[in-house]
Amino acid sequence: MRTLSKIFLATAALATISACSSEMSEEEQAIYDKRVAEEQSKPTNLTAVVQDQEELTTASTMVGLSGIAEELKDDGPFTAFTATNDAFNKMDADELSSLMSADNKAELAKIAKYGLAEGTMSSADLAKAITDGGGAANITTLQGGVIKASMDGDKIVLEDGAGNKAMVIKADIPSSNGVLHIIDTVLMPG
Repeated sequence: MRTLSKIFLATAALATISACSSEMSEEEQAIYDKRVAEEQSKPTNLTAVVQDQEELTTASTMVGLSGIAEELKDDGPFTAFTATNDAFNKMDADELSSLMSADNKAELAKIAKYGLAEGTMSSADLAKAITDGGGAANITTLQGGVIKASMDGDKIVLEDGAGNKAMVIKADIPSSNGVLHIIDTVLMPG
């Protein structure tokens, strides 16, 4: 009989604890609601994720001027290799200024699409493709060109058609329609 009483008391205690834990105080509810609102306010598509990165404002402007932002907003999935502001600042100032003109919309679109590939390729997917390819993998871009991927130690290195090499410095930033990899050099079609 004592065992039955202990089981009954233990069951009642567990039911009470479960009931209490499922109810939140007003303060806890406010914290929870704030976290949900923050998550919902975060950018979701690839264009918005790029725009949300402070170190990608030049690339974001380029994508906007090129006119491909709307085109890419809901399509996909894509893998984006996007250069930092510092990478653009390494370019000749006159060349960059000329390039970032609305008059060069077609050239901007060509460069922007050169940094994009169809499908979602995480850094692990890229590393596997490089290993499977005997040390190199070719990535076909939306522009129609090819980026050659290889490894330097544990870092992914991308080479464009002009022979410029870029290192992935921040990988696997997710979006609703793809993944973003931030690189340290602007990739240009050959």
